[in-house]
Amino acid sequence: MLGKPTINNFVALKGQRKIVCLTAYSAPMANALDPHCDMLLVGDSVGMVVYGMETTQNVDLNMMIRHGQAVMRRRKSALVVIDLPSGSYENSPKQASVTANEIMTKTGADAVKLEGGADFAPHVKCLVESGIPVLGHIGLLPQRTMAGMAFRIKGHTANEASQLHNDSNVLAEAGVFGIVMEGIVEPVAASIAKSSKVLTIGIGASAACDGQILVTDDMLGLYDAFTPKFVRKFTNLQDEISGAAECYCAAVIDGSFPAKDHLFLPKKI
Repeated sequence: MLGKPTINNFVALKGQRKIVCLTAYSAPMANALDPHCDMLLVGDSVGMVVYGMETTQNVDLNMMIRHGQAVMRRRKSALVVIDLPSGSYENSPKQASVTANEIMTKTGADAVKLEGGADFAPHVKCLVESGIPVLGHIGLLPQRTMAGMAFRIKGHTANEASQLHNDSNVLAEAGVFGIVMEGIVEPVAASIAKSSKVLTIGIGASAACDGQILVTDDMLGLYDAFTPKFVRKFTNLQDEISGAAECYCAAVIDGSFPAKDHLFLPKKI
């Protein structure tokens, strides 16, 4: 998208072309991704891929704000959405409002995202009515997954499929401008995407979604813990970084670095 991003312009992409989304946690990464993305998500996945946490549950509000500020310093045209971290919004719509307002005020981001289905419709409605755009998130909910537990794909049973459809419909009625659908059996995800009145962003869901999102560190081959089935590595920077470090190590040991060109020499008088 060109120019200052707006929710309306973002939503208008539905049905026009596929929407491109990636995560970003730092200013340099935001600068690199912004020209190619419609949306940058400052996700609480930062806890796992940057800080080495086992889950996203120990990510706190201050962490999300700091990384949100970093991304906003380099954002030019992509919509920036920031996750409400675990424990900061679930208790009540009022708690969600306080948290979301702090994030929006301190970062200048365009919207927030929260995890959960129909049970969180009151939270969504409260935020939207106060002027804060909300991106929903259904299916696999990382904030609800404890350390050591395997991520379980949703929608295998008729009851789960029905609940996911209901979650999507209720969140749309509550006012979300879009819904991230994560880890959902493909036919169920495709059915939801085709019937949804709001944008659907898939991650391990369906190509029928209006757009796709991946954790950038997964896509770049930087995350060293595991690679989810739904990730395609478009490069492997882990190997490239290791190779560069190996070359640096050799140059330092053999004395070829630093060379004369890298040093500050006295000026000639």
